[in-house]
Order: sequence, then C-alpha cells, then structure tokens
Amino acid sequence: HVQLVESGGGSVQTGGSLRLSCQASGATYGTFCVAWFRQVPGQEREGLGALYTGGSEPYYAGAVKGRFIISEDIPRNTIYLEMNNLQPEDTALYYCAATLLAGCPSRYDAPYEYYDWGQGTQVTVS
Repeated sequence: HVQLVESGGGSVQTGGSLRLSCQASGATYGTFCVAWFRQVPGQEREGLGALYTGGSEPYYAGAVKGRFIISEDIPRNTIYLEMNNLQPEDTALYYCAATLLAGCPSRYDAPYEYYDWGQGTQVTVS
C-alpha cells in the first residue's frame, strides 16, 4: 500500500493560486500512479488528473486542463497540484490517491481505480 499525506490547502481569493502537496511513502517511488480528486459535499468525487510517478507526463481532466498543473519532486517522493485562476466553484475537499500498477489506469479519473487515499485538504475560494 501507499501512504499519502496531503497539505497546502487553505482559503484564497478568486483568481488566486494554491499548490497542494501529496507526500507518498510505503512503496517504491516510480511503481504507482497518483491521481488528484476533489469532492463537494453531496456530489460525486471528481477526478482532476493523474501522473505515473518517476518522470512521466501527467494526464488531465478536461474541466481543469490549462488551469491546474500536476508535477512531482522525485527525491522528495512528493506530487504537487498547482491550481491557478481559482474560482468559487473550485471550493472542495481535495484528495490524492494512488494505485500500484505498471502505469496509470485508462480511467485515471475514476475513484474506483485507486486503493490508497490521503486524508484530504480543504480549499476554499471566495
């Protein structure tokens, strides 16, 4: 299993930026896919994008492509979600999730593809 700890959430004004971090441990870095999701109470968890750890290009969901950027710091075993031009509708609880596979799943934005989840970090845009 992969242990994940998110950080970096908070409150930001409309049009601002935040960078979330997801530190991974418990498995060899470079052997799992990490995805970012968000969830608003009463709604389904929404996939934002994914990255296969260890130097691969990220995948993005259409809704955030161009505004959100997924990157990684390999020596720190950390995956980032940089969020730009934030809008009130981006307010949600943000999670990172991981699955131990040889690559990211074809449905990289589907929550059921991921076994390990972080605790979530709240982002509020007003």
